[in-house]
Amino acid sequence: MRREAVFSGSTWRPCIVRFRGRDPGSARRGRQARGAGPAHRFVGVRLNRRAKEREINALTRTLRFELMLGATRSTLRGSRGNARPRAARARAAGAERICGDKQRKPRDAGMRVARRAPHRAAAGKQGDEPSARRRVRTIKKVNRMKQQSYDYDYVVVGSGFGGSVAALRLSEKGYRVLVIEQGRRWTPENLPESTWNLSRWQWRPALGLRGFFSMRFFKHVVVLHGNAVGGGSITYANTLLVPPDKVWREGTWAGLEDWERVMPEHYATAKRMLGVVTNRRMDAADFRLKEMAKLIGVEKSFYPTEVGVFFGGDADAPGTRYADPYFGGAGPERTSCIGCGGCMVGCRHGAKNTLDRNYLYLAERLGAQVREQTKVVDVRPLDARDDGAAGYAVDAVSLAAGARGAKSRVTCRGVVFAASSLGTQDLLMRLKEKRSLPRLSDALGKRVRTNAESLIGVRFPKSRVDLSKGVAIGSGIYIDEHTHIEATRYPSGSDTMGLLTTVLTRGAPGGLRPLVWLGALAKLVLTRPLTAWRMIDPRGFARETMIFLCMQTLEGHLTMRLKRRWFWPFSKQLATSGAKIPAYIPAANDFAQKAARALGGVPMTSLTEILLNVPMTAHCMGGAAMARDARDGVCDGRGRVFGYRNMYICDGSVLGANLGVNPSLTITALAEHAMNHVPAAGEQQWNSAGEERVAA
Repeated sequence: MRREAVFSGSTWRPCIVRFRGRDPGSARRGRQARGAGPAHRFVGVRLNRRAKEREINALTRTLRFELMLGATRSTLRGSRGNARPRAARARAAGAERICGDKQRKPRDAGMRVARRAPHRAAAGKQGDEPSARRRVRTIKKVNRMKQQSYDYDYVVVGSGFGGSVAALRLSEKGYRVLVIEQGRRWTPENLPESTWNLSRWQWRPALGLRGFFSMRFFKHVVVLHGNAVGGGSITYANTLLVPPDKVWREGTWAGLEDWERVMPEHYATAKRMLGVVTNRRMDAADFRLKEMAKLIGVEKSFYPTEVGVFFGGDADAPGTRYADPYFGGAGPERTSCIGCGGCMVGCRHGAKNTLDRNYLYLAERLGAQVREQTKVVDVRPLDARDDGAAGYAVDAVSLAAGARGAKSRVTCRGVVFAASSLGTQDLLMRLKEKRSLPRLSDALGKRVRTNAESLIGVRFPKSRVDLSKGVAIGSGIYIDEHTHIEATRYPSGSDTMGLLTTVLTRGAPGGLRPLVWLGALAKLVLTRPLTAWRMIDPRGFARETMIFLCMQTLEGHLTMRLKRRWFWPFSKQLATSGAKIPAYIPAANDFAQKAARALGGVPMTSLTEILLNVPMTAHCMGGAAMARDARDGVCDGRGRVFGYRNMYICDGSVLGANLGVNPSLTITALAEHAMNHVPAAGEQQWNSAGEERVAA
């Protein structure tokens, strides 16, 4: 007696085949000797309608593992000529099929399948047409079962700007989508009131800090980024700018598409979804930036930023509540901006258009599932060829309190990596190293860019004007062709960033600059001791400081790799290598010093720039860049990973050049571009090589 590996549709069930008469093993051995397929067979008996659901549930549980291993695929291969699906019944004249308590005699030989083994077909023997049609229907049902045996069609790793776009667009096309996010879900009610609430602001799980703002310290750069459902949108400055056209003609993505023709449509879609408008709140910091621009002769370059903020009606007071103003009532309600400056600490008033209020919100309404506080640790193809044609197994561990360390696995047809530039690089490097995804390009981790950024500023000790009011980034200027500066702020009381700042000094970067800094600090202490104390004291930092986010379009990059650190040799961590990225940007530093002298402030910079010659950036990009082939990048111009099927990257790691502006809008538009080329669920040819596979 043996149990058949059987499933052929919603009204069929497995059977136990008991052989009587001659030994079935001899027939099996003879078939194997002729090069036939595996011993298991599709055998089924129709059930009445009332038994469907019970049988489906039972069969799905018992046969899922066999289907994932390709048992069904092997049998179908046999039915195309290598074996005869109902041969077991036909071979044994006395065989009985036993289904529960019922016994049925085998049908006569005329019911055999028309498509026989090649040597039988050559003899001219044929089966009846009705039986052949039933076999075709059965095979189609099995194909549908194979498609339904996956837990999800797509798993999206990360819920930032690229991941949220992927979740919505795939859901709209009829796919079953799971989003896995290591951060937690935030609401206006549980966001921190200030950055001093470290447990709700900082992301340091090893220290028990499970907020949404992370600082990663590397040898070459300090990276600021977000971890939350909604990704960096929870903590970003909601500034959404289109870069100059020249960036599409530079870097690894040049020539992959007619970008200057293709991208405007996707930028327009991204702006509509993110609720982008011109900033309507010009406050003290913006007016001072405009005054500074006038002092150096670039007043005409001053502009109010394009932001994802809801300002409400002109006649309504700030803080007025509105029904969904963006999606015809399908989205959540909003509150008009009150100009508190708290965008980067998480908007507690409902005015900021974070991803959990547009893309991700709508995706969940369409059935996408979001699994928060869960970290993906492995992604492995299910097929022996390792190209993902048969789908993927995704392993994850829980980070949630009470379930920490709990492991889970889901299977899916396709994967979208969207865990931010750092997160995606880290995960893919680990998967490549442990041979889960060995086909990944060796270009992974190369050409990592920082947007050529630097954070400097001017502090006005004991200022009577509150510089924290407004939106996080309300205006900007261009001080030359390559250098872009934005006025940035934190809300009053969120002063922790003041701990990382110090007095700005002149001089070339390098070993001598700390000595120059010590001399400048000593001079300030001796000549203006009260001012020196105010510069050291972080209290009042947000109210008194104009932070300048300086970005350049100039080329410059570094390399990321996994490496054991001397202070923690037990495991490999992401580390930087290569030439140093300039931390000292002369044009920006000169601007800050001139502004400070003219307006009575003290120029500032970050401690990491002075002491370590390391810049600070909020926009780490690249590392899995778009390119023409696997020699120069990890994915193509549509985000499809070289060497794998149904695998995409949709985050900042794909950017092929420094943008010179905040990259959030471009990441969103590129994700729209990638998802626009994914066919609808009914049209998807999962295992075809054509559009779904990009050769390495």
